Amino acid sequence: MTISELSLRRPVLAIVMNILIVLFGVIGFQYLGVRDYPAIDPPIISVRTSYAGANSDIIESQITEPLEKAVNGIAGVRNITSTSSQGTSNISIEFELGEDLEAAASDVRDKVAQAVSGLPPDLDGQPVVQKSDASDRPIVATTVQSNIRNQLELTELATNLIVERLETIPGVSSVRIWGEKRFAMRLWLDPAKMSAYSITPMDVRNALNRENVELPTGKIAGNATELTVRTFGRLDTEEEFENLTIKSTNGSEVKFRDIGRAVLGPENEETVLKESMVPMIACAISPQPGANYVEIYDEFMRRYEQLKKEVPEDIKLNIAYDGVSFIKNSIVEVQETLLIAIILVVMIIYLFFREWIIALRPLIDIPVSLTGAFFIMYLSGFTINVLTMLGIVLATGLVVDDGIVVTENIYKKLEAGVPKWKAALDGSKEIYFAVIATSITIAVIFLPIIFLKGFVGRLFQEFGIVVAGAVLISSFVSLTLTPVLTVKMAGKVHKHSWFYRVSEPFFRGMENGYNWLLQGFMPARWLAFP
Repeated sequence: MTISELSLRRPVLAIVMNILIVLFGVIGFQYLGVRDYPAIDPPIISVRTSYAGANSDIIESQITEPLEKAVNGIAGVRNITSTSSQGTSNISIEFELGEDLEAAASDVRDKVAQAVSGLPPDLDGQPVVQKSDASDRPIVATTVQSNIRNQLELTELATNLIVERLETIPGVSSVRIWGEKRFAMRLWLDPAKMSAYSITPMDVRNALNRENVELPTGKIAGNATELTVRTFGRLDTEEEFENLTIKSTNGSEVKFRDIGRAVLGPENEETVLKESMVPMIACAISPQPGANYVEIYDEFMRRYEQLKKEVPEDIKLNIAYDGVSFIKNSIVEVQETLLIAIILVVMIIYLFFREWIIALRPLIDIPVSLTGAFFIMYLSGFTINVLTMLGIVLATGLVVDDGIVVTENIYKKLEAGVPKWKAALDGSKEIYFAVIATSITIAVIFLPIIFLKGFVGRLFQEFGIVVAGAVLISSFVSLTLTPVLTVKMAGKVHKHSWFYRVSEPFFRGMENGYNWLLQGFMPARWLAFP
């Protein structure tokens, strides 16, 4: 007993099986992320090392080169790039596609740990190994600017108000502040005065480490009370830093104001972000891996409009970067194309069958097959992107092929006067293996794409699997649901519509012409081989 015969004998079973396909597809669709293209970026590990006061030459020779030699022998490394700048060494290690990111990070940490002993002992800290996720790129950014506030004040406002509001958006990984300026106490030293007091920069550093610190001081306990003691040892104001005792000699103290001055200002004065000479900063949103970009963007725009009403009047918020509108427009275009494709499929089927009930049947077959493809995307860890949607649009025409073949064979028997149930049974039996063979052949054409190597293979992998999965599901639908629907929806064949009566002579003539050509070709059928 074939699955078509089982479906005809148990139509409820056939309907329930197809409903399950739709349910699983809907569930999978709700968990699919939305982005522009498939994630094809290679694993990248970055190593950052800080060495305050060292110039780029020292950074390169004493830090960057030893670390590069250490990580160069790791298996799977495709490319290593490094940057040595004032006080900082950055090394980016790119691995081959398909390498496990966690394993690569572990190998890099091991090699860096072995090389630490050969680095300068007075580094600001151990080298920091981080996994660089390509999906962590910002998708939308807003600028914050004011005509009366500087970047220090803008950074403080953005940190306390805007960043906190945007970080709570579901699916957001982080909110970065571009062009930020953090408050820092800058100590300017006068070399002539330092020489007069015989004070070196190390003396100033030691005094800061000694005085500018908060230490645990314990508690005071009595018979009925217990008090926690806290010492306030941090220096906060310019006056406190200038009153810092650097050195004591023969009862006289040398204060910091005697050898320099303290100025409260930005930590970094080398970079600035401006628009039309107006200082500003920008808050950029980065999504979590697999997050829905469109949902993040829609929620961002809602909170963005709300923030514009809450910020002070001198603060102006503008959209500086929008990487999601392109995705939204692409999805809208795909939806329009999908709708047009479905309408064309229905019209073409009606043109040949000339029965609206038969022509409208693909409106059931197509959603079942395409919805099932979403569940395959969910199981495979794919996202909704331009290429998977391209596969869905292409599959729209392919998934109806099997259903049309089954429907046409059943319909021919109905026209010959065979009862509905028997026509559906015999018609589906005759082409049962032909439908399976056709679907497998189409799927096999697209499946080899998943074995392609490199960026192109990874780029079209999701496309091939979506199309192949939709075609295989369509064969199941055409062998289970199509015969049942044909029996339920087919009308009496002797009651033809007016369009059928008008167009029948044309189709009869086309059929006779084909028979004439076929009969004439058969004596010389060897011509088919060349």
